[in-house]
Amino acid sequence: MKLDVKAALLSAFVLPGLGQVVRGERVKGGILIALANIFLLGAFFLVLKGMGPVLLEAQLAGSVDPNAVTRKLAAGAPAARILLACFAALWCFAVVDAFVGRRKGE
Repeated sequence: MKLDVKAALLSAFVLPGLGQVVRGERVKGGILIALANIFLLGAFFLVLKGMGPVLLEAQLAGSVDPNAVTRKLAAGAPAARILLACFAALWCFAVVDAFVGRRKGE
């Protein structure tokens, strides 16, 4: 398998930035991996932060309706959606860059 295809597949299916590391661009790959983790963890913690009050309100009401809880969580976490959109853009960039990027010394 060619190195550019292998790098693109690693960035697409394993971890954004891993393809850059395989191609020899360790700094760029490390930055992409760090940014991907920051975006995902940020979105995760923003959703968790919003879950507490929503679940508490549902429990105090006496019954937990999963659809209502999901609607409230989705409406209350616009920053998490922005972070996930940034992650998706970063992921696309990592795949394309791993495929067409230059190896050190070329």
